[in-house]
Amino acid sequence: MALNNVKETADTGVLIVGAGPTGLALACDLARRDVPTLVVERAPALFPGSRGKGLQPRTMEVFDDLGVIGAVLASGGRIPVGMVWRDGERQGEYRMFDEPEPTRTAPYTTPWMLPQWRTQEILLARLRELGGDVTFATEVTGLTQNAENAQNAENTEDAAGVIAHLSTGTSVRAAYAVAADGGRSSLRRALGITMSGETVDPNPVLVADVRVPAMDRDNWHMFPATDGSGLHTALCPLAGTHDFQLTAQFPAGTTPDLSLQGVRDLVAARTHLTADDVTELRWSSDFRPRAALADRFREGRVFLAGDAAHVHSPAGGQGLNTSVQDAYNLGWKLAAVLRHGAPDTLLDTYEEERLPNAAQMLGLSTRIHRGEARRGAATRQLGIGYREGSLAAETREDVPEDAPEDVVRAGDRAPDGPYGPSGTGTLFDAFRGPHFTLLAVGTDAELPPLPRELVHAHTIPAYEPYGKGLFLIRPDGHVGWAGTDARAGLTAYLARCGIPVTP
Repeated sequence: MALNNVKETADTGVLIVGAGPTGLALACDLARRDVPTLVVERAPALFPGSRGKGLQPRTMEVFDDLGVIGAVLASGGRIPVGMVWRDGERQGEYRMFDEPEPTRTAPYTTPWMLPQWRTQEILLARLRELGGDVTFATEVTGLTQNAENAQNAENTEDAAGVIAHLSTGTSVRAAYAVAADGGRSSLRRALGITMSGETVDPNPVLVADVRVPAMDRDNWHMFPATDGSGLHTALCPLAGTHDFQLTAQFPAGTTPDLSLQGVRDLVAARTHLTADDVTELRWSSDFRPRAALADRFREGRVFLAGDAAHVHSPAGGQGLNTSVQDAYNLGWKLAAVLRHGAPDTLLDTYEEERLPNAAQMLGLSTRIHRGEARRGAATRQLGIGYREGSLAAETREDVPEDAPEDVVRAGDRAPDGPYGPSGTGTLFDAFRGPHFTLLAVGTDAELPPLPRELVHAHTIPAYEPYGKGLFLIRPDGHVGWAGTDARAGLTAYLARCGIPVTP
């Protein structure tokens, strides 16, 4: 299927600036939808550190859909139980979060440990399988947007879209661009989009990947300060590697020494280990915990995603996960516009849906960092939804206003469940892929003829998490439209998403 006339005048459909988890997840999603995409990364290679090492259950579901869950499970492991040390003696284990068992509705219920560098390797490998790649050592040095009224111009130099000037001395024209270039996003600054936020903690934090063969890998080792300063130090074994992630707070106003000797001295001073026990420093950095949110996520044909749009404290493991879900929300909408002719206004729902959720996750991360909240159900992100958004069309009349929160409504994450002969498959198997899914649950309501390649229809018996009715599942796993009669707005909803249905 050809792209619409905007794409036909561009060198590529989408320019993604940044090859972190956000940019790579978005590139994978667009590649499987056959949207031409160029990913540029200013660094010469993928990010080398473990920083965003915790994957939340909702992100695991996203990775399942993107086709990388096998590699994620094979490369990582469960978050280890904490162990508190004092004066070289073990004081006892510390569980940082509850660990519910998997259920029919949620196959992944606990966080998964995977160093960020490995997550990015897996996503890049998947992108290459899908025919895409990353152009490294290439920076966007300037960007201009052309007017919408130039969309049908005979001169393609005047076509609607964005023109990015690259550090290689070349330029690229794209229908849309996505800034996924991190918390210090140069593209966000060039667009004049400000961030509002606060310092979460004045104490700078050192984070490093180190080899410490003398330390056991059974626990996440915590070393409370003994001098009354309250400064935190920890060594966390990184699943699938021989490394530990070292984190250590420093007094406000100081600058951590990121060298091998500086790290060795730190470990010797704050733990029972010696300096020589640290045999290798593989990566190190420092940061000051802050929370900040971009004032808007869209400027014309350019979108902000991931850390370019929101910066979190690492407490609670929300940053990388919220970022990947930005990409997952935006990918299918860009494809709907570029490949299927959906109106550009569909893209306005990206900010509408993701900005409030990012704000909520920022608040949660800050409260966890300050000890005001526990790493509970909210951190797993399975409850994130868009009920109040304009893409949530709830047409059922028998769902009372005061119905329990766990009654599925339009906008909610669509629950998993048994599906297929004798329940051998799952609903997630049916949802997996770039298509919409029309789920008829416990009903024989007449369905309109649907384009099979864009909407898959499935019928299942009444199932408690859904009840009875018709549910249109968006490509990102959220219920878009819910009703009892397909004539009550279903075709209009699909048309808004670029899917015409013959009456």
